[in-house]
Amino acid sequence: MLKVKICGLATREALDVAVEAGAHYTGFVFFPPSPRSLNPVQAASLTEAVPPSVDRVGLFVDADDDYLGDVLSRVPLDMVQLHGSEPPERIDAIKARWGKLVMKAVPVARAEDLAQIRRYEGVADWLLFDARPPAGADRPGGNAQSFDWSLLQGLNLSLPWMLAGGINSENVAEAVRLSGASAVDVSSGVEDSPGIKSPEKIRAFLKTARTI
Repeated sequence: MLKVKICGLATREALDVAVEAGAHYTGFVFFPPSPRSLNPVQAASLTEAVPPSVDRVGLFVDADDDYLGDVLSRVPLDMVQLHGSEPPERIDAIKARWGKLVMKAVPVARAEDLAQIRRYEGVADWLLFDARPPAGADRPGGNAQSFDWSLLQGLNLSLPWMLAGGINSENVAEAVRLSGASAVDVSSGVEDSPGIKSPEKIRAFLKTARTI
């Protein structure tokens, strides 16, 4: 079964729809430049409503210990997603200090970008392959950009991974076919506008995912 993470959840309505429609992972953004960003108070209220059967993932971008610690002390998260330029040593430090699973995002535009996988393979618990953001973008993900998914075909990894970047209900089947992904992460693909989740698009995405 294809696993699905709905990222950038910011309202109780969107969260409830994602959970009821069958999302396996819920994603919450802690990066102020993003229109999906939450503060710890908002996030705590939402994450506490997530049932134990669904994982809660917090997205951070080059966050320092003070910010990360503040969020983790108030928000019950199951996994930390690092979407910046964090080196392997940073992943080790986070796991040692807070005992959380860590997913590292790898931006991809061409085959050469996959060389950095080996830096993280023995350190991260998950990898996430996302489109490299366009020039001038103020955030590393959620830009509705995709990449050549076939670059991941036949990828031999010792840890699980997700596919992200420009995925929606109309192209998710093709994305999985070309990449071989067994898990996908969607944010802008289930929105009416940046940061505004569509209950109908969330339901449609998860309905399609169940057929793959």
